[in-house]
Amino acid sequence: PKPGVPHAYFADITEMAGWSDVLVAATSGGAETAHLISAAALHALGPEGCFINISRGSVVDEAALLDALESGRLGSAGLDVFMNEPDADPRFAALPNVVLYPHHASGTVETRDKMSQLVLDNLAAHFAGQPLLTPVN
Repeated sequence: PKPGVPHAYFADITEMAGWSDVLVAATSGGAETAHLISAAALHALGPEGCFINISRGSVVDEAALLDALESGRLGSAGLDVFMNEPDADPRFAALPNVVLYPHHASGTVETRDKMSQLVLDNLAAHFAGQPLLTPVN
């Protein structure tokens, strides 16, 4: 926490979920964030809570998420990403308290234009013998 910042700070995701009405996962995927949103965090969010995942499917324990949604321990969810894309668990689609989006949160005209320009800029840099703007290891 930073001194003088008027916002609540939580070192623990489960504690933060208990304080929240809506919990949005917007983090990178990988080993460090796998199942960051656990059964305990979903339970803490509660039957009136809403979980939204716009990060990576691995960030949430999907089995725990399905269980929480089906049992009413979690109120609702909005999912843009899934553990096994494009084969999302079909049980999500059957739930009335879930909104599914096909991993398309960045699908705006402006974003696609910028993505296209970045590809062109990287190609120009490559063929000019210059470093890429966004190298991938």
